[in-house]
Amino acid sequence: MRSAILGYTPAGSWTFESGASMDAPQLVLWFGAPEIAADPEAYASLRALFPDALIAGCSTGGEILNDEVLDASAVAAAVHLEKSQVRAVSENVVPGEDARHLGERLARALVAPELRAVYVLSDGLQVNGAALLDGLLPHLPDDVVVTGGLAGDGPHFVSTRVGLDGPPVEGLVAAIGFYGRHLRVGWGSAGGWDSFGPQRVITRSSGNVLYKLDGAPALELYKRYLGEAASQLPGSALLFPLVIRPEPDSPYDIVRTIVGVNEDNQSLVFAGDIPEGWSAQLMRGVADNLVDGAIRAARQAGMASCEGSDALALLVSCIGRKLMMGQRISDEVEAIRDEWGAVPTIGFYSYGEICPHGFTGRCTLHNQTMTITLLRESI
Repeated sequence: MRSAILGYTPAGSWTFESGASMDAPQLVLWFGAPEIAADPEAYASLRALFPDALIAGCSTGGEILNDEVLDASAVAAAVHLEKSQVRAVSENVVPGEDARHLGERLARALVAPELRAVYVLSDGLQVNGAALLDGLLPHLPDDVVVTGGLAGDGPHFVSTRVGLDGPPVEGLVAAIGFYGRHLRVGWGSAGGWDSFGPQRVITRSSGNVLYKLDGAPALELYKRYLGEAASQLPGSALLFPLVIRPEPDSPYDIVRTIVGVNEDNQSLVFAGDIPEGWSAQLMRGVADNLVDGAIRAARQAGMASCEGSDALALLVSCIGRKLMMGQRISDEVEAIRDEWGAVPTIGFYSYGEICPHGFTGRCTLHNQTMTITLLRESI
């Protein structure tokens, strides 16, 4: 396996980093700021460079290029697989359809002998990511690693885009399958956020919509904690996610981020499911702790054992981490780079991260985490 990294210039062209080029890649992944993802010329120029490659990408809340975090840019990775194969499918979001059905169709289209991994890029506003995985996972072999993320739109929550062999568009989900016994996939996911305040019971919810906590309207309660920042919802909620657990003392937890609010019924809309009866608690971030979380994700993925262009690291971090850390945001990618050296790396800031859970090992939708997918081939 060989990979090369590209960046998008202000003049509107793609250039290889460090002078390294790539001939005849089978796969090109790219992540771009909303205005670049919406510009057909960005995709067209990438297609002109790689006329025969499968090209998939999405809009972001920020781009990762090796050890840098960028804004208003685009990044890409061209991948040549020597012993493995790749193919991809996509589905358009159908308004009102349960995302489980969409996930099931994607899985059935990808299942084939020697499927090793699936990388998912999903619209970040029109899809319940947890339901998508609930439909996808039961129809894949248990040993298939599923990772990826929900497309972003910075803190704006207006429009997200995904593209598969075409310019990114709203309302699309793409899934890329990797096949072959020589493919090796490492993964890691960690947060680093701190819980505060009382644990409350989710007393009324439906799917990814939270109506009541401890019997009180969820939005009303949330605004009480946010104070003046409540006027900036839903963007300000990225700084105060919820951690949810099946029981208050359960070691299994998931972090959820708000992606919308409904003033009429005082509800909160999340990127993934909020099960009734679970415990919920507010969280806040400290930059150093979030950096520690990124380091844990890198170690979990096994990055230290791999260096050079014979691998590719794909990072998906949450837009909430970027907003909370501000000018220190590059610290988390620099810390990862310090862990494992010069593996070609691209990534993006998302509305949700897809990765196995560190406690259960089962793929789930995360929020406010740094997730890492490491792709390489064995000799």
